[in-house]
Amino acid sequence: MTTPPIAPTSSLGRRIKEIRLNKGLTQKEFADSIGIVQGFLSGIEREKKTPSDTLLIALCNLYEINETWLASGQGEMYRTSRRAGQAPSSPGGSGIPVLERIGEEFPRQIGEDDIRDRIALPGVDEGCYAIVAYGDFMAPTIRDGDLVIFKPGEETENGAIVLVTNRWGEAILRRYRVRNGDVVYSPDNATYSPFTPAPETRIIGTVAEVWRKVKL
Repeated sequence: MTTPPIAPTSSLGRRIKEIRLNKGLTQKEFADSIGIVQGFLSGIEREKKTPSDTLLIALCNLYEINETWLASGQGEMYRTSRRAGQAPSSPGGSGIPVLERIGEEFPRQIGEDDIRDRIALPGVDEGCYAIVAYGDFMAPTIRDGDLVIFKPGEETENGAIVLVTNRWGEAILRRYRVRNGDVVYSPDNATYSPFTPAPETRIIGTVAEVWRKVKL
């Protein structure tokens, strides 16, 4: 389902600032999370700059913001009753598995020891799994401690973020790139270098969503 464009209003900048403050983020942290520079965010909050529809849709998807509230100030800030920094609990062992580790036989074989928790997340497709990201390899797109939702499978598109095995068989997050017919796995953080797949490299799944400041 395609999200309709969000028409900016005179109070849009103040509402975007309200989201940031509600999340407890600095301007730089918030700007990094949605892929813009701090100066542009400052201009948006002061209503000197106008964000694009693409940016607003990305903001709503990343932080689960109610598009109607963002456009008009009507209704609740969030799409669900979830408050900032909290995920709904999953009684009775139901919900999306949050994996502690990913074994060589995943997803064909998953042991209970491989699952650290289960959570219910609105709008997430069935058959997805979650992991907690560590490190800053994919910053600012994915940060240390973010909850990453992924769908198992090796089919993916150029530019997608995937969960892939490195040379030691560990599951890591990288962006899938095809350059001149060759596959390269790249970090979003330019401090680190991309790598080309080895024969044993496999794609575990493709990232579907990223949830920030979720408490398990």
